[in-house]
Amino acid sequence: MVGRHGQGWKLRVAATPEGGRANASLVELLATSLDVRRPDVRIVAGAGSRDKVVEISGLTLEEAERRLELAGRSA
Repeated sequence: MVGRHGQGWKLRVAATPEGGRANASLVELLATSLDVRRPDVRIVAGAGSRDKVVEISGLTLEEAERRLELAGRSA
């Protein structure tokens, strides 16, 4: 978790982009950081790009932001 980047968040994963590994790592990182189930995190745009749009089910935007802030501090 790098932190805020403009209106979004900057995250880094070690996995390579081949075969969707980086996307899977991103989903896992977000699910763990936000304390939600993996199926509740979905990449809705940018799966083949560095910039992605992610949908989180079961959290408000405010709660997701709060949890990301906390995860960023503990990283």
